[in-house]
Amino acid sequence: MSVLQTATRPRTPPALYALTAGAFGIGVTEFVIMGLLLEVGADLGVSLSAAGLLISGYALGVVVGAPLMTVLTGRWPQRTTLLALMAIFTLGNLACALAPSYGLLMAARVLTAFAHGTFFGVGSVVATGLVPPGRRASAIAIMFTGLTVATVLGVPLGTWLGQALGWRATFFAVTAIGVIALAVLARYLPRTAAPPGPGDWRADLRALARGPVLLGLLTTVLGFGGMFVVFTYIAPILTRVTGFSEAAVSPILLVFGGGLVAGNLIGGRLADRRLVPAVLGTLLLLAAVLGLMTFALQDEWLTVVFVGLLGAAAFATVPPLQMWVLSRAEGAGQSLASSFNIGAFNLGNALGAWLGGQAIDRGLGLESLTWVAALVPLAAFLVALWALQLDRRHAAATPRSAPCAEGAG
Repeated sequence: MSVLQTATRPRTPPALYALTAGAFGIGVTEFVIMGLLLEVGADLGVSLSAAGLLISGYALGVVVGAPLMTVLTGRWPQRTTLLALMAIFTLGNLACALAPSYGLLMAARVLTAFAHGTFFGVGSVVATGLVPPGRRASAIAIMFTGLTVATVLGVPLGTWLGQALGWRATFFAVTAIGVIALAVLARYLPRTAAPPGPGDWRADLRALARGPVLLGLLTTVLGFGGMFVVFTYIAPILTRVTGFSEAAVSPILLVFGGGLVAGNLIGGRLADRRLVPAVLGTLLLLAAVLGLMTFALQDEWLTVVFVGLLGAAAFATVPPLQMWVLSRAEGAGQSLASSFNIGAFNLGNALGAWLGGQAIDRGLGLESLTWVAALVPLAAFLVALWALQLDRRHAAATPRSAPCAEGAG
């Protein structure tokens, strides 16, 4: 897995772009249902709220499936694991397209979600192994670009296709994307050996239960949750608070998507330079953007600018947070830690949506969501500082308790 060096800049391995293709397909599957709830509900004879549970069911599948699938495939070569997960993803989308009832569609969505967390978790570990140490966070960012491009292009196109030809056509199209991604992964992923030794997933879980790793996962939940306090309700915020027409929402969301792509790549480069300042700095930046957005919502142009900044600031946290957890799980089941962190991102989504709903239900109104959201990454910032303080105490104690460096925490 050597990387070809040039006199100017190391060449990006094709395998990294193969992971990006897989991430794109999975990203489309996760989010495209949001634009097809009315069509799905009408066709299967269920309410809009019941159709909306297809989103929650997928998120739950990610949270449960990430550690489960990582444990089940823990003794497989990483290449085999990723190909198997992409096959599950492809078959799951085909099952969605053919599902004759709501219950079977829900089951197919959950099955598909089982591949999500472990693909991104194992894929992140593979991505960092394809490049020199100084580019590991950028490698994760390149892989996650597939997810951001899926949000920008795949979801609007999938929604248009579903509205024009029926929602099943969208899932057939995503199945085709899965077939292409599977072929690209099979062509470019390097062959790897199975991990040495018998392996012990219980030991990996015990290692993940250490304080530094748990605090890293909590930082991810809170760091990413703040965005979803606002993004879950972005359409009513734009129309009811700022005064945009409903037709203007989709173009504004394209600005948000552009911010996602830019922020993701910038976050990767910052984390490669200095990981801890990147984690702390991006969390503070996200909190600042959310807080200042409170004052921008009364002006249409400022709102558009801040929607783009929100996308950039939110996804600038993703590569640093993923590397943050990977670094804290060094030598302690990195694939499992990485997969748990993908579940933590999804828990952040759920936490943000719930917190935003609580603010609305308690009479604070849509106008409050931005400043409420700003408190969440601030909490993540404090958790990260707490983790760093524990690191310093552990480092100070290590010389007196040598030679065992893994016992504290």
